[in-house]
Amino acid sequence: MKVIVVGAGICGASTAFHLTELGAEVNVIDNSALGRATFAGAGIICPWLSKNQDPSYQKLASAAFRYYPKLMAKLAEAGQTEIDYDLVGGLAVGESRDQLDPVIQRLESYLADGIKEIGVVQMFDPGGPKELFPCLDPRLAGVYLSGAIRLSGELVRTGMLNAACAAGAKVLSGNAVLQRTGNTVTGVMVSGTFISGDTVVIAAGAWSVNLCRTLGLELKLEPQRGQILHLRVPETDTESWPVIVPVLNDYYLLAFRDSRVVLGATRESGSGFDARVTAGGVAELLREGLQIAPGLKTATLAEIRVGLRPMTGDGLPLLGAVPQLHGLIIATGLGRYGLTVGPYAGLLAAKLAIGKPPDIDISPFAPDRVN
Repeated sequence: MKVIVVGAGICGASTAFHLTELGAEVNVIDNSALGRATFAGAGIICPWLSKNQDPSYQKLASAAFRYYPKLMAKLAEAGQTEIDYDLVGGLAVGESRDQLDPVIQRLESYLADGIKEIGVVQMFDPGGPKELFPCLDPRLAGVYLSGAIRLSGELVRTGMLNAACAAGAKVLSGNAVLQRTGNTVTGVMVSGTFISGDTVVIAAGAWSVNLCRTLGLELKLEPQRGQILHLRVPETDTESWPVIVPVLNDYYLLAFRDSRVVLGATRESGSGFDARVTAGGVAELLREGLQIAPGLKTATLAEIRVGLRPMTGDGLPLLGAVPQLHGLIIATGLGRYGLTVGPYAGLLAAKLAIGKPPDIDISPFAPDRVN
């Protein structure tokens, strides 16, 4: 079976990887446009403190979290071992224990429901979080959970894409234009060459809108610019620091093994496809981030990344077939949780593409729904 995957972000790369596992002949089309959301993704995998508490999303995110260890094992078996994926735990921080009581209650309710992946939950008095993440304001209290994961989304993406290519997938660079005959999508045109496919999977993030518009399909999706900062903390071992999960505000912190701390993220709706670094975005991040972690004032500003998140109106992804167009699967709209659900969404899209039923109910994510 021939399947074309348009887009090589976290979801597209996963779709391609899993399609090769399922025995499909795979072509991946990607134009390497600036603003790929995966490149600017944070790397916090902690669905239980997500601001999206829709039951359908929570079910998807929980399944995605449980799938990660299996995916890492598959990639390691395929020779992709240079992936930064570690169980480091997470902290939700606030000005007082009372402010964090709802967080404790939420986590305890999940534990009571049997969601053991959360791990150990512990309340810290003011000053306690700083012992785990030394740059934090010593006045902050916190809720710690041991189950949170830190990963490099870009390394996971490239690992899956490399594994797919090693298994026979082909990656072509260029702008895809979808082709149809009647109500059936038959393939894509790339640089004047027609590539046929039994199924086409659109996993092109925010750019999926323009791709589908040529078919008369209007996806309810728009780009949202997100800027993040990469800081270096000289001569500091940051590898085991927990992720700082945004609960009381929209700003997170996470540390990697190379003395690097990531600070994010802006949420700039109405940005269109403008992937520039802006003075206002950087100022916002520094203002809010340094308020949480004043110890980073002396860190080196090493890099600024910008991604365009594919956002839906209701915060749920677009995942599934389109009834009026045969041979087309949509897998996009992951918003701010792309790294959490992207690999698993790619697995589901791959199964749909070859006619296999998905492992969970995806009807709430119908691409043609009104959201």
